[in-house]
Amino acid sequence: MARKTPQVNAGSMADIAFLMLIFFLVTTTMEVDTGIMRQLPPPLRGDEEPPKVKDRNIMKILVNSSDRLLINNKIGDIRTLRAEVFDFMSIHQNDDNYPEVALKYVENLGDVWTTKGLISLKNDRGTSYEMYIKVQNEIAAAFEEIKDKVAMEHFGKKFDQLLFEEQKDAVNEAVPMRVSEAEPEDIGGK
Repeated sequence: MARKTPQVNAGSMADIAFLMLIFFLVTTTMEVDTGIMRQLPPPLRGDEEPPKVKDRNIMKILVNSSDRLLINNKIGDIRTLRAEVFDFMSIHQNDDNYPEVALKYVENLGDVWTTKGLISLKNDRGTSYEMYIKVQNEIAAAFEEIKDKVAMEHFGKKFDQLLFEEQKDAVNEAVPMRVSEAEPEDIGGK
C-alpha cells in the first residue's frame, strides 16, 4: 500500500510573506528629489507695479535652444559662469561697472555692505534640461561662495559649518539669493 505524503499548511506561509513585505517597506529608504530652492517674492496686488531696477544692477543671462549662453549681450561660457556671477554679486564700492551697494544693519553681523545686484535668467523653450540645471547649479554655487566669504569674515567658518541658526540667518540676510527667472520663449525656433 502506498504512503500518503503529508501536506504542508500554506496559511502560515502567507502570514510570513506579508510580515516580510511590511518589514522591507518599513526599513527601505526612498530617494527623494529635493528640487531647486528658491523663495519667490509675494505676488503683486492689483494695481501695484513691479519695482524698478537700474540696468547696472542686473546681470542678464540668456540660454538659447543650442544651449549657448549670452551674458549681458556677450557670448558666455558655462565654465566661467560661476566666477562671473561671483564677481558681479560681490561688493564693489564706487565702481559704476558693478551693482550699487548699500550699508545695511544685520542682526549678529552689524553694519554690512550689501549689493543691489540681481541675476536675470531667461531660457529658450528649446534649452536642454541638462543645460538648464547646469546654469542653475553654477548660479547657486556662486551665491554659496559669497556666503562662505561673508561667514569666514564674520565667524571664521564656512557657511555650511556654522552651528547656530542665527548665524546662518544673518549670512542669508546679508547675501540674499536674488535670481529672477523669466518665462521661457521660442527664441531659437526649436
